Amino acid sequence: MATPNERMGIVQMSTAMTMSGTLGYFVLASGQGPFNVVFFRCVFGALALLVYCQAAGLLSRRYFNRASLLMAVAAAAALVMNWVLLFSAYRLASISLSTAVYNFQPFFLMGLGAAFLGERPGLGKVAWSVVAFGGLLLLLDLGSAQATPRQGHLLGLALGLGAGALYAVTAIIIKRLAHVPPHLLALVQAVVGIVMLAPLADFSALPTLPSQWACLVVLGVVHTCLMYILLYSAIQKLATSMLAALSFIYPAVAILVDYAFFGQRLDLAQALGISLILLAVAGVTLNWRPWPRRAGACKA
Repeated sequence: MATPNERMGIVQMSTAMTMSGTLGYFVLASGQGPFNVVFFRCVFGALALLVYCQAAGLLSRRYFNRASLLMAVAAAAALVMNWVLLFSAYRLASISLSTAVYNFQPFFLMGLGAAFLGERPGLGKVAWSVVAFGGLLLLLDLGSAQATPRQGHLLGLALGLGAGALYAVTAIIIKRLAHVPPHLLALVQAVVGIVMLAPLADFSALPTLPSQWACLVVLGVVHTCLMYILLYSAIQKLATSMLAALSFIYPAVAILVDYAFFGQRLDLAQALGISLILLAVAGVTLNWRPWPRRAGACKA
């Protein structure tokens, strides 16, 4: 039976993942291009996180030396570009499909871990990678006779994969910054995003409707500040297996939002492809065996 602390963690993680699933709606409803959306997300997110970090007493130089600050900035740059690619993918390949390929993150982490940290994935994880790749092929639909009209769709999926790869880079770097409070890292990420994207934002095409500005504020305050606070608080309370299981709320909500607000209907191949990808991600994250144990192995 879960303790009160664990139950609170489950509520926090579930809420954070539900928020993540609604991200695409606010991105598209803002009516802004990817650079503008990410820029204003960083602006409003930085303001909210600054208030939180100040109130929590986290604004201190003791958390950073030169090396750790450079790593934090590098992680922030990768995360900001991850947002730009993902938000671009939403417009080209739909929220549902972009989210599905974005969830390839565990496989990118496996590859980066093998390449730079000497971590060798087991045979089971390699098998799940093959399953995920099969799901990706179904989403790509390379045998379609409508190749030209689907170029935007393919580009969107490629951007979603690129976003997932950049997120994996961010995660690898942040592993080396365990001594830095995560909320302070989030503030650094938002500030770096402002500096990076200020020259790229199109200030001649700002929102004209209050509802569009409201979407940008929500992306900064809710999807950046509040979501980070809930997520990191849940991480402190729950076992990794529970965190991994609850993380699948994110793609499920994203698919429902895409259907409810944008009428995105998945064909059979797309539904099967998404199912295979999410099954493979679950297999890797929760350490499922892709095949049953042999009777002889059980007796040993």
